[in-house]
Amino acid sequence: MEEETLDMLEFLRQEGVSERIVREIEHFRSQWPAQGSLADRVPVPRYLYYGKDVWEEAATALLCGENLLLAGPKATGKNVLAENLAAAFGRPSWDVSFYINTDAATLLGTDTFANGAVSLRKGPIYRCAEEGGFGILDEINMAKNESLAVLHATLDFRRSIDMPGYERIRLHDATRFIATMNYGYAGTRELNEALCSRFVVLDMPAITEEGLMKLLRREFPRLKQAYASQLAGLFQDIQKKCDGGELSTKPLDLRGLVASVRLMRTGLEGNRALELGLVNKSFDDFEKQLVTDVIRTRLPDTLNPEDVFD
Repeated sequence: MEEETLDMLEFLRQEGVSERIVREIEHFRSQWPAQGSLADRVPVPRYLYYGKDVWEEAATALLCGENLLLAGPKATGKNVLAENLAAAFGRPSWDVSFYINTDAATLLGTDTFANGAVSLRKGPIYRCAEEGGFGILDEINMAKNESLAVLHATLDFRRSIDMPGYERIRLHDATRFIATMNYGYAGTRELNEALCSRFVVLDMPAITEEGLMKLLRREFPRLKQAYASQLAGLFQDIQKKCDGGELSTKPLDLRGLVASVRLMRTGLEGNRALELGLVNKSFDDFEKQLVTDVIRTRLPDTLNPEDVFD
């Protein structure tokens, strides 16, 4: 696991992140190394987040002991960055997916009966607190505000958890929380002001064409440079039409683009792969045709795998 963390730090240097920040991250890791079973919880990222400025802002916030809220629209890499941060800092992570029925017991823990006695089955927030973990709070604005009120003391200067019937838990010095928030989705709500004040907020920018090309080339080393450029440009074209209100964000799907390239690599004809990964994400016939037209401006009508890969 240490080797993976060192690779992450080398990646940060390649991205041009300030050497002072990288050294501070190294010091953080040496001060609180993840050992034993906790080392298995340190993420090994499959995808990397590209963006020097965002990396510097996010890492600095965590180094200062702040909790971080990654806010932004679809396909900006919020979850990728959250996982990358835990990997770069070498910390075990616990993921919490929020939904309408998330409550205090889900977050902190609940009583359970085992070996003839009542004991506490610890929740992910509790585990983060005592183990110095990074808690990834996914889609935090999907949960009811009243259920999140239990986090107020955990996330502010008190850094503690009061569990009725149990001792107060002080947060480990390495504990950090990284929340993600995707506004505009069905089921989301305005984030409680008291909760929002307990985070520093990073407004995530759209992925750049250069960053997308790096992502594609790393995931698919045999992808030809020319087609990496065209696929990245295609995604940017869809992004512009979404920004201009011509398309909904349904076909703006970075996971779908990567899946399409994976289908091409396996042998599926290119435009059929893009239909499965991008076009069919919309269920409106007019929008499907518009996305198809965007694809045709970038790529030939017939695109065989041997054309795309070396």
